[in-house]
Amino acid sequence: MPALFRDRREAGGVLAAKLAAYAGRPDVVVLGLGIPDDVIDAVTAREREELARRERLYRGDRPPSDVRGRTVILVDDGLATGSTMLAAAAALRRQRPARIVVAVPIAPPETCEALRSEVDEVVCAITPEPFQAVGLWYQDFSQTTDDEVRGLLERSREQAASRES
Repeated sequence: MPALFRDRREAGGVLAAKLAAYAGRPDVVVLGLGIPDDVIDAVTAREREELARRERLYRGDRPPSDVRGRTVILVDDGLATGSTMLAAAAALRRQRPARIVVAVPIAPPETCEALRSEVDEVVCAITPEPFQAVGLWYQDFSQTTDDEVRGLLERSREQAASRES
């Protein structure tokens, strides 16, 4: 079975095109969740420390996004079971957003369907059968480094700031 996406950048571009209606809206927040299901299932003190380290590193001194009354788009590079995304949506719902949109480039059809009853909208760019695993659908599914994540977040903030001015 051939890979559908060259890498996460290409998958993100496909997903961005499907989310174009949300572009530039001040009431929209985009959040990514890249924590694999097996990590969630095997949560330990060490994993909690790593998550806290990443949050401090990626967020810096900025406070958490205020999502109350806003449309929040939760993104991931792909879903298998969707359990991590369901947990993220449930935690987010307690913060009272206006809408929760789940957006992924690749997931099995049954996972996308299951999410539809838990969030306001689900955008699954591609839902192949048989699915097997997220990584099979990427030519390059190497881990994203902390520096890459920080660079992408900074570029996103700069683009948002330039749109506001």
